[in-house]
Amino acid sequence: MSDLRTTEAESATQEPVSQEETVVQEGVHNYSSERDWVKPEDPLLLERLEWFQDQKLGLMMHWGPYSQLGLVESWVLSDGDADWARHDVDWGVDGEELKREYFALNKTFNPIRFQPEQWAELAADSGFKYLTFTTKHHDGFCMWDTHTTDYRITGPECPFHTHKYADICKQLFDAFRAKGLAISAYFSKADWHTPYYWAPGMERGSQMWRGPSYDPKEYPWLWEQFVQFTHDQIMELMTRYGRIDMLWLDAGWVNARRDQDIRLGEVVEKAREIQPWLLTADRTVGGPYENLITPEQTLPERPMNVPWESCITLGTSFSFGYEDKYKTPRQLVHLLVEIVAKGGNLALNVGPQPDGRLPKGAIAGMKGLGAWLKVNGEAIYGTRVCEPFSAGNIRLTRKGDTVYAINLYPDEQSRVPGKLLIPLQMDAERIGLVGGPEQLAFTRTAEGIEVELPEGLRSGETPIAHVLRIR
Repeated sequence: MSDLRTTEAESATQEPVSQEETVVQEGVHNYSSERDWVKPEDPLLLERLEWFQDQKLGLMMHWGPYSQLGLVESWVLSDGDADWARHDVDWGVDGEELKREYFALNKTFNPIRFQPEQWAELAADSGFKYLTFTTKHHDGFCMWDTHTTDYRITGPECPFHTHKYADICKQLFDAFRAKGLAISAYFSKADWHTPYYWAPGMERGSQMWRGPSYDPKEYPWLWEQFVQFTHDQIMELMTRYGRIDMLWLDAGWVNARRDQDIRLGEVVEKAREIQPWLLTADRTVGGPYENLITPEQTLPERPMNVPWESCITLGTSFSFGYEDKYKTPRQLVHLLVEIVAKGGNLALNVGPQPDGRLPKGAIAGMKGLGAWLKVNGEAIYGTRVCEPFSAGNIRLTRKGDTVYAINLYPDEQSRVPGKLLIPLQMDAERIGLVGGPEQLAFTRTAEGIEVELPEGLRSGETPIAHVLRIR
């Protein structure tokens, strides 16, 4: 993923946006529009997109040797992004030394406290339905046992290569599948470690940027080596790691329009010969291989009528930070409800620690979100947009003939009202409280449906949200 202020398709010269704003503001980052979305013709892919829209909550994880630094993943390597990516680099190194130090982090990455079964159990118990894991970020370090490079978790220079869980992707994919979660493989189309992309001694010299160090039109033979390298890596993931439900492709600048044609369609169709259900998210590119749109650290202003997923961090960064601050269960529930009411999924990102554990603050947030979903999940999973999707603190979802009105309480000091006005003009036969009384008194008015809430709800702690079931 990109940093909190720019997407990978945007210029690094944009004005920054605060970390708090990126979560609550709309339209901060670029993402593909509904006009860019191409509806698949394959009936199986259409079926899988319906499945995807039912899931609502995915766990995203950015993890690699960079977690040792507690800095943003990969981006410090790009001289073209130094103005924002290196603001936490405070140990007095120049750009070239920094790159050498970063690329050598594989020699000290040893997450011996990694327990994939515990991660999977936590995710399943907290209501997550799929895992999106970074098999490779832009820095090129592979978290699977690739045969294409030694720059990998099972490589001889990485001390973790002797561990029983050394093939991290295999361990995670198997553990999460065993808990019933689907698998989405994040893969960066750029690779800043391989000499096929950042080739030494080319026209850019030592000043690197997001793209290749050479013009692919001037060096087609070198570019072809990179294309084959990329295809080989993707096909390893597609053939050796069991069922993959989605290939989640990052580095949107790698595309034919920018003269970086990796012939994505060729490798995707080859992968679908083996895994015909495979969805692809060629993010920010549009076209037939961006099966779902992926806003990052932001939400669309209104519902989108195409499959989409907001990628938002549980902390303030995609990668692990030593002094990170994590969102509360109330913030997470409200975020999820807002996204679902607009027809999307939430891919909630957690950055594991360098020792292989999940941060305690992240675990607390996941468990709190899961506790709310255990009671109220029927208003989330499998639902679709219900207009008007929003009115005041109320968000609406629909599942068949049932409408759910979710009343959000902004903070612990919020008052539970005696009556709740739901902005719907419908012939309701019964209204109940999810997790409470099945029948509540209500009155139809010109403004909608006015529901009387039980007196007992107005005592005690302020809830995160109440959910009304309207039939």
